[in-house]
Amino acid sequence: MRIGKVPALVGGGVGVLTAVAAAAVAQQRRTAARERKRIDSSSAALLSPPPVTDQGLVRTDDGIDLHFEEVGRSSQQAGLTVLFVHGYTLNLGSFVFQRRALTEAFGDSVRQVFYDQRSHGRSARAPAQSCTLEQLGRDLYSVIDQLAPAGPIVLVGHSMGGMTVMALADQHPELFAENGRVVSVVLVNTSSGDLKNLTLGLPSALARLHAPVLPIVLRRAAKNAALVEHARAVGRDLAWVLTKRLSFASSDVDPAVVAYCTAMISATPVDVVAAFYPTLMSHDGRLGLRNLRRCPVLVIGADSDAMTPLEHSRAIARELPDARLIVVANAGHLLMLEHPELVNGPLVEVVGAVLAGRPGVPGPDRQVSA
Repeated sequence: MRIGKVPALVGGGVGVLTAVAAAAVAQQRRTAARERKRIDSSSAALLSPPPVTDQGLVRTDDGIDLHFEEVGRSSQQAGLTVLFVHGYTLNLGSFVFQRRALTEAFGDSVRQVFYDQRSHGRSARAPAQSCTLEQLGRDLYSVIDQLAPAGPIVLVGHSMGGMTVMALADQHPELFAENGRVVSVVLVNTSSGDLKNLTLGLPSALARLHAPVLPIVLRRAAKNAALVEHARAVGRDLAWVLTKRLSFASSDVDPAVVAYCTAMISATPVDVVAAFYPTLMSHDGRLGLRNLRRCPVLVIGADSDAMTPLEHSRAIARELPDARLIVVANAGHLLMLEHPELVNGPLVEVVGAVLAGRPGVPGPDRQVSA
């Protein structure tokens, strides 16, 4: 291909993607408006943040302040800490249902720790050059060092949060050793690499355009962040449609959940989205996974995940022969919000086994239907 044709190809690709997005909005705009009107107050109440025992800031090794929240006993009193690591463009609120489920199952006997990754949620903005998975692994170590310096830990990572756990395992294998402090790991909708081949659920012709076009679009968006943020603010129908399309598989997903997730994603600035994109595309978590072989691991994947497809969960399970794999049918990328009960149940089992002195991931591999 001659160099001179590249701008035309890129422009054509952007035009096709824009046309597809516009068509989707035109067809579903009325549907989005109707769904927003169907939001039930009781569903919305379940998504309100439960009370916290403590909250504050963790200072990372490069001086970024990360917002955290704790539920349950203090670190000195708790026999177990369950530490949650959220995904790309989300925040600690993405685990709202899991927080509630563990509190109902174990009361304050289990300490739960949640934090916003750098540049997400209420954590401080970080320079773009520090928005790498390697740095996120070091951030997680800072959280452990300052908030859970002693005692056993269960790590729960969703999407980029799971990749963060892999980065930590690569940097600090001693934490995951046979007698290490991390006694179980739960990986939800995540990947050990090859995300550059992501299709986003697009038809094959459009999927081929995605790889060369999207990085250019994101770089340009980051340079014009104020304009893009204004467009996002007024384009709530488009945000609703894209969130539902890329995050969920159920046709009957609760509109309160869609609204909750749309608000969470929309709150992540476009330049933050652009800053993390390269590290996700170049992610290779295989070295970290090797260090997880000595630790009980539960992998939960969704059959209709457009962001980290099911094959990525299967690939992790193949690398970890002793891991347990649960496949959820009719589910998308935000599995813990779309079908919380199918994440909560296995998570409660894992935590219960640790408390009973039987660290592991109870039960065989299985497929469940939502």
